Amino acid sequence: MKLSLGFSPCPNDTFIFDALVNKKIDTAGFEFEVILEDVETLNEWALQGRLDITKLSFPAFFQSSGEYVLLNSGSALGKGVGPLLISRSGITNEEKIDHASIALPGIHTTANLLFSFAYPNAVNKRFMIFSCIEEAVLNGKTDFGVIIHENRFTYQQKGLYKVKDLGEYWEQKMNAPIPLGAIAIKRRSGVAAEKINALIKQSLEYAYSNYPIITDYVKQHSQEMSEEVMRRHIDLYVNNYSLDLGAHGKQAIETLHDVYKQSGAKTVSAHSLFL
Repeated sequence: MKLSLGFSPCPNDTFIFDALVNKKIDTAGFEFEVILEDVETLNEWALQGRLDITKLSFPAFFQSSGEYVLLNSGSALGKGVGPLLISRSGITNEEKIDHASIALPGIHTTANLLFSFAYPNAVNKRFMIFSCIEEAVLNGKTDFGVIIHENRFTYQQKGLYKVKDLGEYWEQKMNAPIPLGAIAIKRRSGVAAEKINALIKQSLEYAYSNYPIITDYVKQHSQEMSEEVMRRHIDLYVNNYSLDLGAHGKQAIETLHDVYKQSGAKTVSAHSLFL
């Protein structure tokens, strides 16, 4: 059985899926057509139902939950993992943010949802690929930026300053870990869903058994990132919730879903979110 599988080229995703897509484990007869894309592209594709299995942001998952169901393995949740609001200056009047231009990594991203949770009156948003946000702020194209992924580890080196840790704000207000990225499968996949979930967990367990070695597959998709940054990326975004959401992880996702619905955003509630 062949299934399309989309995830990002970031180290946390390639770390999780390396053993699966490169057949370092027994894939139980499954073949995968692998597509690596920026998460906002994957979000848009999920809304169109293009891929069988996909990484996507939780707001995009909430919108497409009629088509997709969340797998228990492979997701990114945690504490201290949230997006950061940055600027060119370390001193900022927060009231200014409501009227300032903000660079964000996509309308369907968790970063956008968490920014809106912290700053519900900010409306001047400019959406762009996550890797362009630091430069947009540095060059004055936007007043502020919301950064994710490895940019958490590089913004200070470029002379940028943290205004607010949006994940920390969420944790303080909601007393819950932050659901960042989901791994979902089409509902029509039926019995394959449980098998795919088990394979993703097995793939991650294989990766952990060889860690902290960084494989060539992770390196080749990490562009100019140093191995130290790759490990910091993996250590931050891959954890026990990635192996299995568990009751605590599912509760955090339901909390985010409630906030998402309260924002007036489009969502699908007729189906269970979970496998």
